[in-house]
Amino acid sequence: ATTIYHTFVALCYLTPILGAIVADSWLGKFKTIVYLSIVYALGQVIMAVSAIHDITDTNRDGTPDNMTFHVALSMVGLVLIALGTGGIKPCVAAFGGDQFEDHQEKQRSTFFSIFYLSINAGSLLSTVITPILRAQECGIHVPQKCYPLAFGVPAALMVVALIVFIVGSGMYNKTAPQGNILVKVCKCIGFAIKNRFQHRSPQYPKRSHWMDWAEEKYDKLLIAQVKMVLKVLFLYIPLPMFWALFDQQGSRWTLQATTMDGDFGILIIQPDQMQTVNPILILILVPIMDSVIYPLISKCKLNFSPLKRMTVGMFLAALAFVAAGLVQIQIDQTLPQFPSDTVSQAKFINMLDRKLPIRAGANNFTLDPFTVLCQNSLTKCDLSFQYQHVENLNYISFPQFIDTKTKPEQGANSISKRHFILYVSYIHARGTSVALIAVFLVRAAYRIKDNAGKECLYTQSLGFGSSYTLIIKPTFQFGQNCTESIQPVMDISPNSFHMAWQIPQYFLITAGEVVFSVTGLEFSYSQAPSNMKSVLQAGWLLTVAVGNIIVLIVAEAATLSEQWAEYILFASLLILVCIIFAFMAYFYTYIDPTKIEAQFAHNDDDEKKRKSVEMVRKDSFQNHNKNRRSSDSNFDENKFKNSRL
Repeated sequence: ATTIYHTFVALCYLTPILGAIVADSWLGKFKTIVYLSIVYALGQVIMAVSAIHDITDTNRDGTPDNMTFHVALSMVGLVLIALGTGGIKPCVAAFGGDQFEDHQEKQRSTFFSIFYLSINAGSLLSTVITPILRAQECGIHVPQKCYPLAFGVPAALMVVALIVFIVGSGMYNKTAPQGNILVKVCKCIGFAIKNRFQHRSPQYPKRSHWMDWAEEKYDKLLIAQVKMVLKVLFLYIPLPMFWALFDQQGSRWTLQATTMDGDFGILIIQPDQMQTVNPILILILVPIMDSVIYPLISKCKLNFSPLKRMTVGMFLAALAFVAAGLVQIQIDQTLPQFPSDTVSQAKFINMLDRKLPIRAGANNFTLDPFTVLCQNSLTKCDLSFQYQHVENLNYISFPQFIDTKTKPEQGANSISKRHFILYVSYIHARGTSVALIAVFLVRAAYRIKDNAGKECLYTQSLGFGSSYTLIIKPTFQFGQNCTESIQPVMDISPNSFHMAWQIPQYFLITAGEVVFSVTGLEFSYSQAPSNMKSVLQAGWLLTVAVGNIIVLIVAEAATLSEQWAEYILFASLLILVCIIFAFMAYFYTYIDPTKIEAQFAHNDDDEKKRKSVEMVRKDSFQNHNKNRRSSDSNFDENKFKNSRL
């Protein structure tokens, strides 16, 4: 799950490069957003259709008969979603920034904060509502979890959002595309490197910057713009490590929540709903940062520059993973010891109303009535056991069943029902073996029925992540007190470490995100040349893709047996990267691309005027010479002599 999740996220953040090229060189930002949003919505519709199991469920058993079709369709949907969402990512932020004039820096900064608030408001709604939609049951033949609804509602909302965006077309300031700028940049860089290599001999004079070697072919304005972009891209090199930690909220942290107790009293939080803490905190922290923290720091005469903010954000993210590691250590102390690859486990169930002495190998113990005992052995487990003579033991049918070997997924619970066949044969035929495992959340309700229509309703509070064996005693009879003959035996205790302990790590990572990501978006826009806004936004988003690839590499390559150790490893790597980034940021000089471009434009005007004056002078000189030659051709020597006389 971690691999698939981060592969998809990485793809979503690789495609912005394509969107930036299309926007800046061909369609412009507005049309790119419209066209790729259509692709985005189409991908969501395909995802919703791929989740309808009734399409290929010809035998109506609730399971698709052609699973390959559904998997292939869902993969197509995911690819289209990645192409659509990735393609519009660099355009939306840059298109919003284009709506402001150069003197509206404060308003533009406020826009980026509101823009980020809007994203996280949508994230909050989807994280809360989507699991609720998924929990509904739907299906023509066999009702199941309603994934088509969970995918279909966002698809419909995306269509509505696209229509609203198109309706406002007349209100927007649309900047025309200025040619294939990314290709120009790449060619310019390539020519500079090639030219520098060809003139590496000491006989050639050095130039102030290696990009100046492109002056033989490209104009100085383009070279200056490329220099601006390269300065920022160089700063981006350490940034993927932040996203490597941040995006684990949707994978590792969600899996961590499945081993925790989500009962908050007034409401039950599912593990995948715990992520709502992030957008909730963003909605709270962004206004606080903009209205309180940053102005307060400014009044204290502290130079809290954008790069310093980003450094603090990286440090906070590292602290968040230290907190996650400490939480994991506490969780590990509450988890049961499951048999590893070198350990066997035997389970003994006494379904008699008397004590049962057991000798299994070198182990001797006595089972109380209606109890379960699990024994782990580091050696090969000898399952041939002996017991004292029990009357009518040969009438007992021990069922074949699959036991729970791990904590139930998604924080759910597992219940195995063991029926004592000899005395409850009116529920199940004598001699048959019955073993059922059902998954429930928090509370389970069983209905035991016989052929005559009698039933017994048994309910039990379970907690999160527990596993029980229910033994139906031989004294079982239908009636008002039927549940007294059902004995629950706990195999795995419920999750005891509360999900609220994840809130500190969510607070730290969200605070880091606010000072890192919002600042980074604004910084990328402010330091980008006018014709390369989308390109630099795509470069910023590319760091997210690389961060998710780092998670894939570490998750697959790391041989750490303990999850808390992996958290500490990520935190240590980010702290190291944070120090490197702080060192790089110290030597960075902030620029104003508008002023630099205006200066080059002014120089170009002066150069054009100078060339114009030179052309006028040249034309005047040529006309003067022409007149002189014409005068010389009409020269009369006799008149000249008479004139001299």
